[in-house]
Parts: sequence; structure tokens; C-alpha cells
Amino acid sequence: MNDADVSKQIHQMVCFIRQEAEEKANEISVSAEEEFNIDKLQLVEAEKKKIRQEYERKDKQVQVRKKIEYSMQLNASRLKVLQAQDDLVNSMKESASKELLNIGVDQQNYEQLLSYLVVQGLLGLKEPSVLLRCRKDDLQYVESILDTAKEEYANKANVHSPEIVVDQVYLPPAPSYQNAHDRFCSGGIVLASRDGKIVFENSLDARLEVVFRKKLPEIRKSLFGQVAASA
Repeated sequence: MNDADVSKQIHQMVCFIRQEAEEKANEISVSAEEEFNIDKLQLVEAEKKKIRQEYERKDKQVQVRKKIEYSMQLNASRLKVLQAQDDLVNSMKESASKELLNIGVDQQNYEQLLSYLVVQGLLGLKEPSVLLRCRKDDLQYVESILDTAKEEYANKANVHSPEIVVDQVYLPPAPSYQNAHDRFCSGGIVLASRDGKIVFENSLDARLEVVFRKKLPEIRKSLFGQVAASA
């Protein structure tokens, strides 16, 4: 084999090796690009997932805040409604309390009412001796009906006529410009056992309080409907 043949064979081997190297390089390049694309896709998906999770977390926070705010506003509205209802009911009670002051205008009717209240109190206490307290302005009316009231009670309870001692401490007077902000009494009487352990509150204000408390569900139902009455 002469030098030309040797040189040609070497050249062919070099070309073959170079071709194999280029093919191997291409395979490595393609494989590396595929791995890069896969890694890039995985990173992109991972970031997308993180973004979605972060969005969902923030969206949940927003929804929770909205629910809390709605609940607070709803409760505030309910409180305002309840307060408005209470204000209306209390204004009715105040109006009724003011109307009680007119009861004493008719002396005859008021004396009959006082007699009824005394008898009712005596029947409630069932004591042989009681202490009676009234307004100072009502003292003359009370004294005028005591004998009749004691006799009526004795007949109803089938007992001896009780002893009634009028207390020298009086119930508060009716409201006036001078005592507009003081405690007042619209009328009626209070009876107590002589030892003070049993008290029968039979003033007009106390009776109004009892009736109003008893009738409050009906009042609320009449004003605001079934839901408000049961609240």
C-alpha cells in the first residue's frame, strides 16, 4: 500500500470518526433539549400550580372576609331593627303610663278603683293586720274607702275585718314640672304585712308593668308579626 492509499484510508477513517462524533453530538443535543423542555414544562406547571393555589387561598380569604362582613352587617341591621322595635314598644308603655295619670281625675271612679285594689291586696296577703302606703294626695280617698274595703274583704274571705294602718311614709307623687325627672307614682296602693316580710305591690305603675310584661308577646306580634313575637 503506497502512501496515497494510506493517506486516503486515514482520511476516510477521520471522516467516519467525525461523522460519528457529529451524530453523537446531535443525539446529546437533542436529548439535552428534550430534558430541558421537560424540566421547563415541569417548572412552568409547578409555578402555575403555585399561582393557582395562591389564588385559591386569597380567594378563600376574600370569601371569608365577605361572609364575616355580611354577617356583621346583618347582625348590625338586626340590632337596629330590634332597637327600633324596643323603642316603639317602650314609647307605647310610656304613653300608657301617662294615661294612668288621668285615672285620678274622676274622683268617684278613682275611689272605687282604690277600694278594689285594697280588697285585692288583702285577699293576696290574708293577714289580720296590714300596713298600707299610698300617695299623700290620695290619702283622703284611701281613708274614705277603707271601711268599705275591709268589710268587703271580710265577707269574701269569711274572716274578721282586718286592721289597716296607713303608713306615714308615702308613695312618690305624680310627675310635675318640679319633679319631672324624679321617681313618680301614677296612683294605687301598696300593702304589706306588719313585719314587712310580705309586700303586695298594687300601684297602677306596678300593675301596668305586670300587664305589659304578660302581654308583651301579643303586643310584639300585633306590631311586628309572628317572627318578632317569638324572637
